[in-house]
Amino acid sequence: MLGLVRDQSLARLFGAGRDTDAFLVAWTVPEFAATLLIEDGLAFALVPAFSLALSRRAQGAPGDPVRSLVAGTLPRLALAFTAVGALLALAAPQCVAALAPGLPDPALAVDCTRITATCVLSFGLAGYCSAALRAHRRFLAPAAIYLPYNIGIITAMYALGGAWGVRSAAFGVAAGGCLMVVVQLPSLLRRLRRRRTGRADARAAAAAQPLDVPLLATVLLFALGRQSQVLIERFLASGLPAGAISHLNYAQKVAQIPMTLSTMLCTVTFPAVARALADGDTERARDRVERDLALAGCLVLLGTAAIVACAPQLIELLFQRGAFTARDTAATAGVMRVYALGLLGQTLTGVLVRSYFSAGRASWYPVAAMAAGIVATIWIGAWTVGSRGTTGIAAANAAGITLTAALLLAGMRRRSVPIRTGPVLRELCRPLGAAVVAALAGGPAAGLPSDPLAGLAAGGTTVAVVFVLLGRALGAQGFAPALRSVRTLSRRLAHAVLR
Repeated sequence: MLGLVRDQSLARLFGAGRDTDAFLVAWTVPEFAATLLIEDGLAFALVPAFSLALSRRAQGAPGDPVRSLVAGTLPRLALAFTAVGALLALAAPQCVAALAPGLPDPALAVDCTRITATCVLSFGLAGYCSAALRAHRRFLAPAAIYLPYNIGIITAMYALGGAWGVRSAAFGVAAGGCLMVVVQLPSLLRRLRRRRTGRADARAAAAAQPLDVPLLATVLLFALGRQSQVLIERFLASGLPAGAISHLNYAQKVAQIPMTLSTMLCTVTFPAVARALADGDTERARDRVERDLALAGCLVLLGTAAIVACAPQLIELLFQRGAFTARDTAATAGVMRVYALGLLGQTLTGVLVRSYFSAGRASWYPVAAMAAGIVATIWIGAWTVGSRGTTGIAAANAAGITLTAALLLAGMRRRSVPIRTGPVLRELCRPLGAAVVAALAGGPAAGLPSDPLAGLAAGGTTVAVVFVLLGRALGAQGFAPALRSVRTLSRRLAHAVLR
């Protein structure tokens, strides 16, 4: 939720114009870093590696495989993060020119890019800590990292915005990245101190566990390809009137909330799937992936229906104040409705790709599937941007990621965890039908009250009631696991807080 407060603060202080467009080009750096180093890329390589090390530790392997893995990977990765961040800061003018050639104020974007380049190192270290803790089944600290991160950005904008303008947000990104590392260190150090080993044994085990370069290359290329959809959006939108990039950004941030909530489950279960495969239990891994697909699909489709039905009310309530006008609200809501059509594809891609990499082996098929989605996004976006503007760009994004999800699902049986594709598709069709009907019913209900809060309440309630009733009538299996997962996560969170 603090991410929403951050975006609200950015909209309130700086609106949706040339300054925010310039900052959002620089914002590409933390967006890419978060995807590559925290949420997807690096985690796909490190969580299975740590899961395997923990399995070897439990089996009584000599030395400490976990500490040896850290000794063999962390120094090299930290050096690589530092080098990439420095190179990015030096090449900021060229990066801005390539990302947004039609930007009205490239100098401001260059300044912000150089400031945010520091987050390559801080996000890399934060992602490393997060992967290690998640493999140890410690989720509280990794889940909390965006709390200090967003607090840092919000504080910087309000404290420095008057003197620095939108550069204050870039400074907040740099400060928040450091805080993400700090918040995880105590928990990680406790895990690593649990079992000590001799220096010679640690060095020997580290030498036996070098960094898996092919695996790291495939996961980073996949994550880079997935995040490149944002680059495509901003490249195409840079030639549109001022504010187009900002409208796309605000629409994307709000629309992705259901996807983020639904894939949080996979963040928790990814180590469990990796551990099951490390133990050779393919059936347990398959059941877990199928359950995740049903649950995540159910949750994201409910959110999609609510967003499509209540988009104008939601954007007006969240952003329409200060420099963010009614015209900005209408433009952002229109984009968000189209963007939401790809949320199921986004969610399925997030769930499925974790299965491909959970065995800790390099796989080029997800990279190829993502490449096909990128080609579709570029082609459709270039074809529609002239006539449809930002809505055409959003439609291209939705079509591209949906194609990637379909290809990943089609390849699961032969190249990943052997799920039962037919039953999975039939199960997903049930909440999909319920979501379509719920959105059609919720839209008129949301438009009846003139007050945006009342409209959101009316539309959201209608969507929820129709979706749940129709979903149960159709026999959707995601509802019961959703309730059980909420209870389980609540108990774990309470235990972690009170411990």
